[in-house]
Order: sequence, then C-alpha cells, then structure tokens
Amino acid sequence: MKKLNVQTWNRKKHFEFFNTFQDPFFAVTASMDVTKAYDFAKASGNSFFAVYLHDCMKAVNAIEPFRYRIENENEVVIHEAIHASATIMRPDKTFGFSFIDYDADFEIFKQNVEAEKERIINSDDLFPPKNSEDCVFCSALPWVNFTGHKEPFHGKKESVPRIAFGKMEATNNKKILSVSVSVNHALMDGYHVGLFTEKFQENLLKH
Repeated sequence: MKKLNVQTWNRKKHFEFFNTFQDPFFAVTASMDVTKAYDFAKASGNSFFAVYLHDCMKAVNAIEPFRYRIENENEVVIHEAIHASATIMRPDKTFGFSFIDYDADFEIFKQNVEAEKERIINSDDLFPPKNSEDCVFCSALPWVNFTGHKEPFHGKKESVPRIAFGKMEATNNKKILSVSVSVNHALMDGYHVGLFTEKFQENLLKH
C-alpha cells in the first residue's frame, strides 16, 4: 500500500470537490454477456458465482482507481490488491459478509470462496474475522433482473466500491447479467467505471 500524491494528481480539484459531499457515490447499471462464463462453469463443475466473481475481481484489480481508498478524511492510499467482501446466503435465508482473498489463479480463488462459504454456513456471524477496506462490497440478487440499484448509506465517509449482480436472463441466445457499480466520485469518474465494465466483459468472454 502506498499514498497517492493528491497535490500532483490531475483529479485534485475533483477529489477536493466531491470529498465534501455527504454522499459522493454515483452508480450505473450495465448488462454483461455471461454466456461463455456460465457454459464454462457448468461444463467444468464450478460455481457460476465463483467464476463471474473472479472475472469481476480481475477487472477491479486491473483498474487502478478501484484500488484507491480515502484515509484520514483527505488522504488517498493505493492498495496492491483488492479482495471481495461478498454476501453469502445461509439455508435459513439470512446472510453473512465474507472476506474472500483475491488471487489471479482461479483455482486458489475458488478455494477461498468455498472456505468463506463454509465458515458462514456454519456460524451466525454477520461480519468476517478479517474486515478491512481493501475490498469491494459485492451483493448477489439472483431473484431480480434490475435496471437500477441503490446501496445503503450509513452516513459515515467511506470509499469502498459496491457491486451488485442481478438475475441472469436469456436474451437472443445469450445469457445476460445486470451488474450495478457504485463508486465514490471523489476517487473516480464515469470513464473509470467504463474501463471496469469493459475489462469485466472482456474477462467473461475469455472462457
């Protein structure tokens, strides 16, 4: 982890402006073609969730502003790696927050997903033992094909991106997944969210 020099940052004025907002987050929803990722998951016996979450996290880690976090009100740090804090549902329909360590190797990442799933199913803990801001908050809503999405806001200044995955729908022989991305405008703009969605889609099509 290292500090970003805000004084020489070409977004210094943007950061200072949006950093004064009570709620500086903006959100967009994109439709992602997950056909190849889904077919790969089914053919290989892997969890579809683990497959697309890994593709998502590879994109998150590839776009530098997604690794920025605000500390001490007006300092920005750059994390080397960002992990996934995904909601995982239990059989009783409650959920727990996970902290899934990111790894570029899917097999290792898949093991990390399974370990957190096992921990949550066998406990009633809401929060994971490891809980830090070098993550993105991820929610899966496989029951709803949404075109818009709003995350809760508790009023404290924060900078962790939120990503929500909707219900997969079959359209024109393709499987489409709605993905909502909510980010702090002090740290990035629509251009950077666009880079993320392009990279995410590129990863989904590589299977």
